[in-house]
Amino acid sequence: MEKRGSILMHRYELGRMIGQGAFAKVYHAKNITSGQNVAIKIIQKEKVLRGGLIDQIKREIAIMRLIRHPNVVQLYEVMASKTKIYFVMEYVKGGELFNKVAKGRLKEDAARKYFQQLIGAVDFCHSRGVYHRDLKPENLLLDDNSNLKVSDFGLSALRGSQRPDGLLHTVCGTPAYVAPEIISKKGYDGAKADIWSCGVILFVLLAGYLPFHDSNLMEMYRKISRGEFKCPQWFSADVRRLVTRILDPSPSTRLTIDKLVENPWFNKEFKPVVTYPTVDCSANLADVHETFRTDCEDDEGDIRTEGSETMRPSSLNAFDIISLSPGFDLSGLFERESRQKPETRFTTQKPASTIVSKLEEIAEMERFKVKKKKDGLLKLQGSKEGRKGQLAVDVEIFEVTPSFYFVEMKKSAGDTLEYHKFCNQDMRRSLKDIIWTWQGVDQQQLPVLPLAPPPSLNQDG
Repeated sequence: MEKRGSILMHRYELGRMIGQGAFAKVYHAKNITSGQNVAIKIIQKEKVLRGGLIDQIKREIAIMRLIRHPNVVQLYEVMASKTKIYFVMEYVKGGELFNKVAKGRLKEDAARKYFQQLIGAVDFCHSRGVYHRDLKPENLLLDDNSNLKVSDFGLSALRGSQRPDGLLHTVCGTPAYVAPEIISKKGYDGAKADIWSCGVILFVLLAGYLPFHDSNLMEMYRKISRGEFKCPQWFSADVRRLVTRILDPSPSTRLTIDKLVENPWFNKEFKPVVTYPTVDCSANLADVHETFRTDCEDDEGDIRTEGSETMRPSSLNAFDIISLSPGFDLSGLFERESRQKPETRFTTQKPASTIVSKLEEIAEMERFKVKKKKDGLLKLQGSKEGRKGQLAVDVEIFEVTPSFYFVEMKKSAGDTLEYHKFCNQDMRRSLKDIIWTWQGVDQQQLPVLPLAPPPSLNQDG
């Protein structure tokens, strides 16, 4: 049982509960280091396992990592303990769009603004091969500036989950918003099904009630299947035409997003948002698998892969050492693409444990998250949103001899100039006590890596 004011995972102070479902509770929380407000979705592992929802949770994590758009609720990180899974997400305190509609229908300009933002977010999701499949006002949140944020990707599907016929077959969604082809159980196009739901939402925003409604569920499904609805008298002619084209029961003739964005009513005062820069999310997907590890610490600690195991550095053989010398660098013949990524190197006499501790200190100061992997690999993942997304740095520690180590750092995501500053200023300054030689990205030519360790230094080094 979570208590208000308790510190979660050494990083977040829990506030009041702001939502609750069958398998999870959502709390307002604050990052105790940065003061950032977040929402934390706490899921009971036992309930997920008992309900057979492991794959669904993994898919939701992967999808939320993939979708980075101003009108989609952002997932910042995923943590886990022995009994719980924690989704740390963007805090959107304006509440559900449903609450606004519940007070009465919206004016046309207000409805259009929300609909434009919804379509922009859904179009972005589709471009990334993601189909939401449960779009409704309850899953659309509003921020401080009354901007819409799509949430709850628990029922979403990825393009790769389609069957050989190219269609999805899982029957899911909320009855009043579900497309007729889903009801028919004959397979459906996820993009066209999402557009239908968007059409129902537009109708609800402008009318204040559902286009398809009946106390008898089967009768409501019949109306949906036939596209039987009636627009209220206050709908303008343009709105009537648009809604009718979207709520077309035939997927083959239903209005697509490409055609929708050309519609004059939709385009009125339309301001396309600037999407977040694309980043390499492949490394972040490691926590999709780590979430369900059973060898975690107690409920107040992080999963072990993020800070508790002993690093075992890789070993360098003679060819590795020689090839690192500028005169013998043959990597351009084999690694043309990887050589384009900025990299930095340094050597030290300090053991791997000291190197890792120093990197963890730097990460804490610079608000980076350290993820440890096997064979001397680490990843420093930034929390700040830079010019090209969050900066991420891969670090690999090599053991040349038991008393001499070589460390290589490469930018895996983010802006190159920000990487240069981080490595050649912040990191170099913080590592000065353990560095023997430094080979930074701001040098035109890397110095030759010594083939033997330096003379032994005293403890104060």
